[in-house]
Parts: sequence; C-alpha cells; structure tokens
Amino acid sequence: MAFPTLITPTATSTTTAKPLTPIRPRNTATSPATSTTAASAVSFLSCRRNFLSLSAISLFISPVSSAFAASDEEYVKETEAVINKVRNTINMDKNDPNIATAVAELRDTSNFWVAKYRREKSLLGRTSFRDIYSALNAVSGHYVSFGPTAPIPAKRKQRILEEVETAEKALLRGR
Repeated sequence: MAFPTLITPTATSTTTAKPLTPIRPRNTATSPATSTTAASAVSFLSCRRNFLSLSAISLFISPVSSAFAASDEEYVKETEAVINKVRNTINMDKNDPNIATAVAELRDTSNFWVAKYRREKSLLGRTSFRDIYSALNAVSGHYVSFGPTAPIPAKRKQRILEEVETAEKALLRGR
C-alpha cells in the first residue's frame, strides 16, 4: 500500500529533469591578511614540532639523573636501618605496651623504603633488595591481616629472620 504523501513518478509525467549543477571548488586564493595568519600558524606548528622533537632527543642523549636515584651508600645505610627495625619489632614481647607504635613505625619505614627503592632498576636484581622486600612483605602482610598486637608465628618469624640475615650478608658483600 502506498502512502499518499509519497511522490512517485508516473509514466504520464511530461516534465523533464533539470541537470544538476556542477560542484565548484572553494576559492583557494586568500587575501593577504589570511595568508599571513596561515603562514604564522604553519611557522608556529613547525617550531613547536622542532621543539618537541629536540626535547625528546635530549631526554635520550643526556645522562639520566633521576631525582629518586640514591647512592649505594645511602641504600646500604637505609637498608641496615630497616633490617634493625624489623629485628627489633619482631623480637618484641607480645605483652609490651609499645608494640603497636613499633609496628606503626615499622610500617612507615618499610613503606618509605619500598616506595623509594622499588623504582630503582639497578637495585631490583640485588639479593639484598629481594630478601628485604620479601621480609617486609611478610611482616606487613602479617600485621595487616592479624593486627599490630598479634604475635608472628614461629615458622614465619624464623623465615623472616633468615631473609633479613641473608640480606644483611649480601649488603656486606655489596650485592
């Protein structure tokens, strides 16, 4: 069924179709005012592109001096401090009233240490880094799961102390 609003061609129609007018391209000639604006825009983009490419190249050529890069002596000193804090906190008596504050200090120290040295590619392969990271992970995981006053089980405590000891030996050897 045909809708009455649709116009359909009929065979009896005597009108002829008009030819379509050709599409003319837009005028490419610009006035002097717009040509200088276009030239300055092209110049700006060219300068910007050159600046960005030179900046990218200089990043690869210049020696990397990361703001987070720590010297080896600083790493050793801070790692020894973390080792001592882990030992002292783990070996505290479960009835000691200062254990909660000691655990909080250990968490702050370990978070700072991990945040600082996890980004260092030169330290990631070191034995001392691996062992201390593992020990801190075990200690933090225990205190997060069971609370700051829960004693560490004997097996876990022994494993943490062994990791700390091997990390300390590796530090003394420069590893």
